[in-house]
Amino acid sequence: MTLTRLSRQKPPSLFITVRFLTRHLSTSKLRDHYSFQPPPSLSLGPQKSKSNPNSHKKQKPKYRPPSSLDQIKPIYSDLPFDFRFSYTESSPTVRPIGLREPKYSPFGPGRLDREWTGVCAPAVDPKVKSLEGTEDPNLEAKRKLLRGRIQGAPLTEAERKFLVEKCQRNRNKRQINLGRDGLTHNMLNDIHNHWKFAEAVRIKCLGVPTVDMKNVCKQLEDKTFGKIIQRHGGTLILYRGRNYNRKKRPVIPLMLWKPQEPVYPRLIKTTIDGLSIEETKEMRKRGLAVPALTKLAKNGYYGSLVPMVRDAFVVSELVRIDCTGFERSDYKKIGCKLRDLVPCILVTFEKEQIVVWRGQDYKPPEDRHFFTDREFFDDPGCDMERSDE
Repeated sequence: MTLTRLSRQKPPSLFITVRFLTRHLSTSKLRDHYSFQPPPSLSLGPQKSKSNPNSHKKQKPKYRPPSSLDQIKPIYSDLPFDFRFSYTESSPTVRPIGLREPKYSPFGPGRLDREWTGVCAPAVDPKVKSLEGTEDPNLEAKRKLLRGRIQGAPLTEAERKFLVEKCQRNRNKRQINLGRDGLTHNMLNDIHNHWKFAEAVRIKCLGVPTVDMKNVCKQLEDKTFGKIIQRHGGTLILYRGRNYNRKKRPVIPLMLWKPQEPVYPRLIKTTIDGLSIEETKEMRKRGLAVPALTKLAKNGYYGSLVPMVRDAFVVSELVRIDCTGFERSDYKKIGCKLRDLVPCILVTFEKEQIVVWRGQDYKPPEDRHFFTDREFFDDPGCDMERSDE
């Protein structure tokens, strides 16, 4: 009976249900406690702008991504030497016979006030378009004057020992590595960055450039206007100078990529000068059969290679150097350095070997002066004589 009576009743209308809920929720304490109030950023009403205490300051401009349509001002650098990719592995006296790529400046289009010739960016005339620019004779005098102004008075023996001890491996981890490309242009910027925090920087040289350490030391001092105060094997300590001001460091534009090397004349000729074709072939066979003078380690120190070849020429007319595992360009550069420093005649580069011939009328060079394995430069008098030489 009760179920039938309830089923016959009409269900409450929707209006009554909503009215009942609003009445009870309006007086409920839960709504007051858990009511949601939107933050000002989400509210629909007008926002009141708060007063900015730093309104008088200039607002930072919005970030704008770089575009190729932007006008870039070329960088001006007053360094008195030609910009090259490598200063130790290229010579301004050797003229290339061609280029492997168009004359695109590795500094970027319109980023340098010097013209790129495919080999270098000469400091003489920015409009030069030949493969090599004639260096201004006043540039060398300007470099010497600038270097003398930065170096100031020579260091005393106590000051040298203090700087050398401060740059040792057990006390300082800062180091610049000079590898197969030699002293590159961007490395000059790295050296000046190290000179911000210390008076001297340690440079470790390995690979092909160590065949001629005398040239490495000369180029470092000439391009950075610094002073080498110690050399032990391939490790150099380069001093920035007594009057060096890091706030007035030179402007060094950076190369954005490595340019392609130009085409140079062949190192190995079909026939050796003074010999016939048959004699040249026979000499190449004998050279490959000669016992190797030494086996070079990859990325090693080769400072004693030139004296070894000179001493070997006293006994044998052919010398073979084993370069197994080297890049072809690396042992070609080593052979080119041996040809100029020993001097000798290149015979072949076959089978990753360097075979050199002393020549028909060989005479041992009288000037056998090479850097010793360790130099401290503790005597200022000897240092001045060395700089004059």
